[in-house]
Amino acid sequence: MWKKRLRKEFSMNKINFKLKSAEEIEKLARGGVILRDVLEKVALMVKPGITGIELDTAAEKMLRDKNAEPAFKGFSSTGDPKDAFPATLCISPNSAVVHGIPNDQPFEEGDIVSLDIGCRFEGMFTDTATTVAVGKISSETKRLISVTRQALQAGVDVVRPGVKTGDIGAAIQKVAERAGFSIVRELVGHGVGFEVHEAPAVPNYGAKGSGVALPIGTVIAIEPMLNLGKKEIVTANDGWTVLTEDGSISAHEELTVAIVENGVRVLTRTK
Repeated sequence: MWKKRLRKEFSMNKINFKLKSAEEIEKLARGGVILRDVLEKVALMVKPGITGIELDTAAEKMLRDKNAEPAFKGFSSTGDPKDAFPATLCISPNSAVVHGIPNDQPFEEGDIVSLDIGCRFEGMFTDTATTVAVGKISSETKRLISVTRQALQAGVDVVRPGVKTGDIGAAIQKVAERAGFSIVRELVGHGVGFEVHEAPAVPNYGAKGSGVALPIGTVIAIEPMLNLGKKEIVTANDGWTVLTEDGSISAHEELTVAIVENGVRVLTRTK
């Protein structure tokens, strides 16, 4: 039975991941509201002529003003400070799927841009992302963004105690592929809370009933990445930015959610 202040470490299918207590989920919820509020305010700033650096500077200031710390700035998957991500926001325009480094290139009418942000608040990490238009965009690009959001919601809708990662992936895959879009497969959702990235991996495709079962207290970031063209990706020379191999447009949406007794609690949504 799940109890307040009780933390358990589970090993399922040789995957270790830590469950969060009720108290820890409340901390994550407080941080999640701050994080999503910052993301939504930054998204409203996106317009032709603004730069990624300007958005990044604003996002960091907003977080710190709310006593939250950027989760991505200084993060290194290798542990080497030389490999650390240099910014608060991952800003990924057009054919950039994720992990784009903010720069001083102004956005242009017709671009789209993924804004991905994480924060540490009261010792706990949350993660969220959205893709927004820069001015007017084509109807097909608008549809890509809409379907990516629908796919994310489909994944969230199946979350409940005991859900398997394959159930989440299958729900996302069904929405994406019915609309004719491809799903990035090398990059997946993930556990989050005590660290920026934790087990388990949460793929955006899969078969119902497959994968790891997720008990009450699991906190995950669900984040579909859909491409207008083919699913294949490459990494840019900066070592961070992930691009579609064929140069097609990509969209990305993400929410942090917790599995609770009555189903799912979205931790990074303000509305």
